[in-house]
Amino acid sequence: MPQPRERNAVDRYFRISERGSTFAREVRGGFATFFTMAYILVLNPIILGGAEDKFGTQLSGPQLVTATALVAAVMTAIMGLGGNLPLAIAAGLGLNAVVAYQIAPTMSWADAMGLVVLEGIVICVLVVTGLREAVMHAIPQQLKQAISVGIGLFIAFIGFVDAGFVTRIPGETGSVPVQLGASGQLSGWPVLVFCLGVLLTISLMARRVRGAILISIVTTTVVAIVVNELATIDPLAWGLTVPSVPADVVAWPDFGLFGSFSLFGAFAEVGAVTVVLFVFTLVLSDFFDTMGTVVGVSNEAGLLDEKGDVPNLGRVLLIDGAAAVAGGVASSSSNTAYIESAAGVGEGARTGFASVVTGALFGLALFLTPLATVVPAQAAAPALIVVGFLLMTQVRHIEWEKYEIGIPAFLTVTLMPFTYSITNGIGAGFIAYVVIKTVLGKAREVHWLLWTTAALFVVYFAIDPIEQVLGAK
Repeated sequence: MPQPRERNAVDRYFRISERGSTFAREVRGGFATFFTMAYILVLNPIILGGAEDKFGTQLSGPQLVTATALVAAVMTAIMGLGGNLPLAIAAGLGLNAVVAYQIAPTMSWADAMGLVVLEGIVICVLVVTGLREAVMHAIPQQLKQAISVGIGLFIAFIGFVDAGFVTRIPGETGSVPVQLGASGQLSGWPVLVFCLGVLLTISLMARRVRGAILISIVTTTVVAIVVNELATIDPLAWGLTVPSVPADVVAWPDFGLFGSFSLFGAFAEVGAVTVVLFVFTLVLSDFFDTMGTVVGVSNEAGLLDEKGDVPNLGRVLLIDGAAAVAGGVASSSSNTAYIESAAGVGEGARTGFASVVTGALFGLALFLTPLATVVPAQAAAPALIVVGFLLMTQVRHIEWEKYEIGIPAFLTVTLMPFTYSITNGIGAGFIAYVVIKTVLGKAREVHWLLWTTAALFVVYFAIDPIEQVLGAK
């Protein structure tokens, strides 16, 4: 009778064999997650660098690339080592837009990043006191599954939009807001590359080929580079990243933005009331985006326990809060867990070792930024489509015939892609759940934390009139 293979220290620490994974799967998962979210190395500098603060100052593009890669590398590795989940961390989309277009125009960049640090500190306090974890435990299991389904549709929609398969109709405000391709039909080589990538990915997945997602990303990137070299293509058609052989392989990082923040400078610029509202907006967005991501990715990885709880949740949430602080300190905006981590899970990742691999790749990207940004959206987006499908399968666990859970689940699922926000979907679902339970005479079945959370979401959705009433706008 063969003896069981003796596990080494790394295997035991990350519980790789215990969770039914292997080192090869974890490495593939780490690579897949990195390539699926490497776009943030381009997108975050564009969003932050394209905005001006109150004094007309713009942040340096190269410095933003360094800051983005640095925080992603360090915090993703810490998440892997401390949280032991296949979750990657980077500058939060949506959060960076709030900082760039809502906060920075009212103060200096240093003051704005100081508010990001304050946001992270508040989140850490909520974690230490147990409130953040308690909120997650108070959510009904089927609402958690609805969050997973909604995220699946959301990231699939992101994939279609990023690839140019779906676009906004220019100047259209009175009818359908989106369309197929750039003109109501598919056209252009980049969209063709995306379609080939989708077909390749789903074919490999259907054949259960190991490394399907990573093979697809690499292969489609090579195809994109060849197509870009041979065909006459407007560079703008590719989006943010043009697939081409980079002129330089190594670029020295510029850490000039690190430490450029003022913790309390915003109070003097805009006053305490506005500061509180700004921080509240950041906290609420970060809080529930992370919650949805952690639950969704852990659920897809099969890591939730019999109660639907996430393993090591306290540490995971504390690390995520610390990532927000680190993002403010480095001026890369608030950092948070990334739903693109599901790409690594789809590749077989089940432990934090995959996150360590992803973190190492972000660290390498500090010096190899030209190579890290070669992958166009058309090559990475097919992975999002397939992962969206995988997350969507959780829909079978929801009792749709029970309106008290079916309607909140429906709002959660649909509003994530329709409003392009995980937070909005969760908020609408929570509010609907509390209201329906109340009108059915079942208010006592709702945990007090859900009542509190629903009330906070009411404030979140009504933030504009509240600012006007308080004179903060």
